[in-house]
Amino acid sequence: MHHYETIIVEKQPNKVTTVTLNRPEKLNTFNLTLAKELNEILWTLNDDAETRVIVIKGAGKAFCAGIDVSDFFGKSTTEYREWIDWMEKPLVTISRIAKPVIAQVHGVAAANGCGLVAACDLAIASDDARMGLTAINVGLNCVGPVVAVRRSLGRKRALEMLLFGELISSKDALDMGLINRVVPRESLDEETQQWAARLAEKSPLAVYVAKTGFYTAEDMDYYRAFDYMNEIFARLCSTEDAQEGVRAFLEKRKPEWKER
Repeated sequence: MHHYETIIVEKQPNKVTTVTLNRPEKLNTFNLTLAKELNEILWTLNDDAETRVIVIKGAGKAFCAGIDVSDFFGKSTTEYREWIDWMEKPLVTISRIAKPVIAQVHGVAAANGCGLVAACDLAIASDDARMGLTAINVGLNCVGPVVAVRRSLGRKRALEMLLFGELISSKDALDMGLINRVVPRESLDEETQQWAARLAEKSPLAVYVAKTGFYTAEDMDYYRAFDYMNEIFARLCSTEDAQEGVRAFLEKRKPEWKER
């Protein structure tokens, strides 16, 4: 894996790989390089046999404070469109890859950073973290990130975040369903790794089918979703991993999974 300019990639022996956004002096804001490198590493790790779970975190005092607007000015509409497409691409890629992605949030997750938290499959945050769709405060808006946020929240909550642009506490984010759990700041690293390691112990094939099935069925109508899920479940049942998992359960032993 080659050297990256704006991210740090660390593989653990338990098949958890951590990707650290590494622009701490800029609060890990997205520029074109970071967006492209994050997108590239997500696809690379999706094909990596030594990775079963991906953790995204931020270096320094923040998770991610959104998009770096230092190169905002002087673009045509077409250039703005291309620019913003790149900023949102990693958020979309998370839903397209098969491996689960966990956001490890500390400090501030604002604007596109908040969208990144929402786009990750799971999220764990420190008790002092704050999140918000803040772009409205500088005359822009977070209509890209709110797409991901809306999938986690109800309409009224999502619109309040979009229109007011206020930072909310991690406790409120938990209550609203934006994140999965809140832990003390000093144990965030440790608890995230333990949580990710537990997920990495599951059957890679079952996790693959679960995640890809979930995103595919999400936009189907109720009855088609059941039909689709039942079909992929039937296919999963006939695999070696499923047979091994049920057999191990009945024999009261730990299963030995095949690599996907």
